[in-house]
Amino acid sequence: MSQSYLIKDGTLSNGLQADILISDGLIAEIGRDLQSKSAEVISARNSVVLPGLVDLHTHLREPGKEDSETVLSGSQAAARGGFVAVSAMANTSPVADTAGVVEQVFRLGKSAGLVDVFPIGAVTKGLAGESLADIGAMADSEAKVRVFSDDGHCVSDPLIMRRALEYVKQFGGVIAQHAQDPRLTEGSQMNEGYVSSQLGLKGWPAIAEEAIIARDILLADHVQSRLHICHVTTAGGVEIIRWAKARGMKVTAEVTPHHLILTDELARTYNPVYKVNPPLRSEKDVMALREALADGTIDIVATDHAPHPQESKECEWQEAAFGMLGLETALSIVNQTMVATGLLTWDAVVDRMSTGPAMIGGYAHHGRALEVDGAAHLTVINPTAAHRVDRDRVASRSRNTPFHGMDLLGVVTATFFNGVLTHKVELS
Repeated sequence: MSQSYLIKDGTLSNGLQADILISDGLIAEIGRDLQSKSAEVISARNSVVLPGLVDLHTHLREPGKEDSETVLSGSQAAARGGFVAVSAMANTSPVADTAGVVEQVFRLGKSAGLVDVFPIGAVTKGLAGESLADIGAMADSEAKVRVFSDDGHCVSDPLIMRRALEYVKQFGGVIAQHAQDPRLTEGSQMNEGYVSSQLGLKGWPAIAEEAIIARDILLADHVQSRLHICHVTTAGGVEIIRWAKARGMKVTAEVTPHHLILTDELARTYNPVYKVNPPLRSEKDVMALREALADGTIDIVATDHAPHPQESKECEWQEAAFGMLGLETALSIVNQTMVATGLLTWDAVVDRMSTGPAMIGGYAHHGRALEVDGAAHLTVINPTAAHRVDRDRVASRSRNTPFHGMDLLGVVTATFFNGVLTHKVELS
């Protein structure tokens, strides 16, 4: 028999006070002063109860890179962060460019049972950018893939990008582009600007991102297909997306939590934990990204959770891998940078971190408003509680969090996936 839970004294995203009774994997009742003799009581006093979070951009590494992460450990990290669904990027080993590999990832997610794991299929074979992967077979597989990306690599050939956009249009799919012109970023180590020139590290120009964003928006509009821009980082990129949306073009975009709070000034430490692709940008870019997320130019927040083993990060900057952990701290950062500053309401957070990503990914059973008889996917956060990030206490197999030792505002105290309590924290 499934466990029943009674969430008491919570605040919904619209500001209304309510208790929520969960039974048999569903929301059984929403109201004031609810009682149950059999349910476990979960206090949500001083907390906000949200529909479960959905991440459209997660690196789970399995198969092949289990020293960094597994589907199980990544699912545990996701649950701690308030997520009930994650999208697993294709840069595994072997690459998720066939039906067999995406089905393996999908089944590993089912076996872990903590979140829904939706595999993202590669756009090109082996992420090599030379020929299309088995997109149709992945779409028809048990995993029913609808999002395709070579993330970590840009689909730089415009003809291949056009063909991919045309292909996924047939079944309502979307191409998620890692916007990085490879020629303009050869050997680049950090954001091109004042700091890079002072440090003597090869700069990563904003135009390398913006040129691909502009090209692909025009390509997608030409073939009338859907395009999603991964991890936007520049003020110029925001303006291009804003221009496209004003003209009704089918483009969506995401921003990562770390690009909402960290800047390229951190490279002065030469600590490779701050080395990420795309790189941390300037304070001006950070402010532009926050504004764009607030006004809807940027549609969603996505973590780009990128775990790496210790030896890949604790080395010289030039030799270190690109990437940061993100799942366990994402909601806290959004709370601190966007909600506490008045830029987003909690209803807007639901749109950017649940409804929006579920809609882009085609995840029909996620992102829905909390309602009676709906699936019990819920996230509870105490937005005024602070916590200090400790890399030695994360659920991930890796430790490369750039927030180690930082006090963040907002603690995820409970996560429910299909009515199962997958994460719980008792605040003193």
